[in-house]
Amino acid sequence: MSKRQYDEDDVRVRPGKGSRPRTRIRPAHEDAVEGFVVAVDRGRYTTLVEPERGHKRKQQQQRRLVVAMKARELGLKGIVVGDRVALVGDVSGRPDTLARVVRVEPRTSMLRRSADDTDDTDGIERPVVANADQLVIVTALADPPPRPRMIDRILVAAFDAEIDTLLCLTKSDLAPPDELVALYEPLGVSHIVVHKGGSLDELRDHLAGRISVLVGHSGVGKSTLVNTLVPDANRAVSHVNAVTGRGRHTSTSAVALELPEGGWIIDTPGVRSFGLAHVSVETVRAAFPDLVEGTVTCPKGCTHLGEGCALDAWVAAGHADAARLESLRRLLASREGAPDEPPA
Repeated sequence: MSKRQYDEDDVRVRPGKGSRPRTRIRPAHEDAVEGFVVAVDRGRYTTLVEPERGHKRKQQQQRRLVVAMKARELGLKGIVVGDRVALVGDVSGRPDTLARVVRVEPRTSMLRRSADDTDDTDGIERPVVANADQLVIVTALADPPPRPRMIDRILVAAFDAEIDTLLCLTKSDLAPPDELVALYEPLGVSHIVVHKGGSLDELRDHLAGRISVLVGHSGVGKSTLVNTLVPDANRAVSHVNAVTGRGRHTSTSAVALELPEGGWIIDTPGVRSFGLAHVSVETVRAAFPDLVEGTVTCPKGCTHLGEGCALDAWVAAGHADAARLESLRRLLASREGAPDEPPA
């Protein structure tokens, strides 16, 4: 399958691994300095600026956070957490100062989702984060129960963005992980299992030296993980509604946090859906490698949703799990407006 084309400002380059974001850029202006966007709030961009060797300006000799606004010349060009940018103006980082973002560097990756919540059904493509090289899907084994079709959708989005994936299963003290692990083992998805008060050393090993984005619906323990990994993060922790089995949104915006042992995690708000309207049908199919081979004998123009699809025989012969075929069909149907999950 050919790689999906990015917009003209994006490139297909695998990001390197290092304890800090790689922000060496080509300045848009002679006096521009380099910044890494760590937070976005109502048109204001908080950026991390590293000291530059040999630079003449005294204010550039220390690591600092600089708040900036987007320059008019960028037009409708969006800026998200994880972007590498060029800054001009007052880049001292002093309180009540404001710099300008004059350039957004080519992205190594862009994780996107399409809005398809009941409260927002416009299907508009929404950028999540830029330049991440790993997506960590955080899901609870109980309270709230796992949502495999949500996991499938996030995996498809990661596959589309060419980002590595890791399944982080929380609350293993409440339920065993075996069934969920077995469901994704054929796809080669790496996983780790954690529980309240348990060690996070294995997770830290996966995160070290990388830029990882954490995604999961509310109540799965994502903010608790973040607060443990980055003790001064102070991310709000949600509680699960006993009636609906869902958590409330506590993290209201994405934020990049530096790990003490090196690397970055980007915490994102809890999501109740992860739309795929921006992903082609071919990409959705390709995200299920255990089923792709079975489509070879499908009739021409097969949608894989109705009778005559060869995937039924493929699953019946034991080549793939029936749950995987159900997930694929749910994903394909959801692109046509069918609900991804039954209402709570």
